[in-house]
Amino acid sequence: MYRFTNLFLFFVFSTAQLMAQSQTIRNATSQGNLYFYWGWNVSGYTDTDMKFTGPTHNFELKSVHAVDRPTPFNPKDYFHPLYITQPQYNARVGYFFADQWDVSIGVDHMKYVVKDKQQVAIEGSIYNTGTDFDGVYQGEKIEITPPFLRLEHTDGLNYVNLELKRHLQLKNIYPLHINALLGGGFGRYIPRTDVQLMNLPGNNEWHWAGYGTHLVTGLNLTFYNRFFIQSEWRGGYVNLNDVRSTSSTLDKAQQKFLFSQLNLLFGYTFPLINRKKPAHENLEVNLD
Repeated sequence: MYRFTNLFLFFVFSTAQLMAQSQTIRNATSQGNLYFYWGWNVSGYTDTDMKFTGPTHNFELKSVHAVDRPTPFNPKDYFHPLYITQPQYNARVGYFFADQWDVSIGVDHMKYVVKDKQQVAIEGSIYNTGTDFDGVYQGEKIEITPPFLRLEHTDGLNYVNLELKRHLQLKNIYPLHINALLGGGFGRYIPRTDVQLMNLPGNNEWHWAGYGTHLVTGLNLTFYNRFFIQSEWRGGYVNLNDVRSTSSTLDKAQQKFLFSQLNLLFGYTFPLINRKKPAHENLEVNLD
């Protein structure tokens, strides 16, 4: 909770900075510019109730705790072309359709790991599985550990989303421009879920499992109107209403939770369209 409180305060502070600044157009956020970025994230998640349904079970686990799994830093994993998708990454392409307004599409590759050996309440029933877990449950505690359950969205909790952002200039000290941004978006989740549920055959395929929405705020440092470094905070809502829990399409899991994400991003901006000068700038005055 301390982590989420700090992120919330960061969001409020960034929003206040945005609202306090007057509009100043700069080349890097001018209409017709295209940008792309790549970077990495660390994420946090609220506890969630997880419901599992299928021909042999219908039960719910209460207040399940999960964490992310950032890859320890080494140049091979983070910069080698064959391995750069292994860490928790963010990739995005955007277009400035108006001065200081951009629309973009991107992928947030997060990882979601249900903590092993935690005790949670269980309600519902399990039947005809041939395991010691068969029975009716009315809120008693059960330990999340194999062979009962292991669940990870580690390849990953992939959020494919559209985003709209507003950019405002905070400082212009050429060649450095400092800008703030504020926006939001929505999209769908396509996780590859690694799950073991009792003695049922597992599933490990990418699957469109749900949808979500988010807010974003951040700080952008742009050099020579081209290269930029950007820090972001994202916070949002995730509704996974169709998680593949076994190899059978009749079995599924459902969960809802909030996420928080801190990002470090590196990108490049370039003009896709060269804007013409206003007509009055092309007028010449002849005094002869």
